[in-house]
Amino acid sequence: MSSETLFSNDAYLRTFDAVVTGAGDGYLILDQTAFYPAGGGQPGDSGQITYDEGSKNLVDTRKGEIPNEIRHIVENGAALPAVGTRVVGHIDWDRRFRLMRMHTALHLLSAVVPFPVTGGQVGYQKGRLDFDIPEAILDKEVITADLNALVDADHPVTSEWITDEELAAQPELVKTMSVKPPSGMGRVRLLRIGTDVDLQPCGGTHVLRTGEIGALRVRKIEKKGRQNRRVSIEFA
Repeated sequence: MSSETLFSNDAYLRTFDAVVTGAGDGYLILDQTAFYPAGGGQPGDSGQITYDEGSKNLVDTRKGEIPNEIRHIVENGAALPAVGTRVVGHIDWDRRFRLMRMHTALHLLSAVVPFPVTGGQVGYQKGRLDFDIPEAILDKEVITADLNALVDADHPVTSEWITDEELAAQPELVKTMSVKPPSGMGRVRLLRIGTDVDLQPCGGTHVLRTGEIGALRVRKIEKKGRQNRRVSIEFA
């Protein structure tokens, strides 16, 4: 059973109504959800699910075994509401908003460091991207200044959709070497920052303007292989 992904169209949705359509060992499936499932380097959301008979703490959200099946993982030992139960989901907003800010910041990092991305991770206070770079040509202070210039410019962050065929005809849109954008559903979501700052496939949650990210700094730059450089950033 699949879920309508409300977060794809409104990352700022903090509460939502839903109906339980399935359940498994410690998880619920809802007909629609604003909880983002772990993927693309971004952790899954947590929060709470309430209904007439009580509430359940949601400790994680993960993708299921079929497309758009999203599993809402509840705390250990919690009895699950029955299929057909109407519930209200409540996002842990402070955590989610920090992830939105950092995920968008990593998009800026990929624009500032224009090399293929080999990996990445979104965190609540820090994040990182790995780049395929043959030479150690990166400068922490320069990257920090360039990132904050893009934040201060307060560029709009928008999304749009293209078909699988359109993406296949524009392979240059895909920056990540290790993780390919999901395909096979007929369309792919693109994230656009400004007019020409960044454009690439991404299904994660993001802020609406770069100014919401706040000040950033490069924590460290590490060599992780002959041609692999890891750039870690954090909220300043």
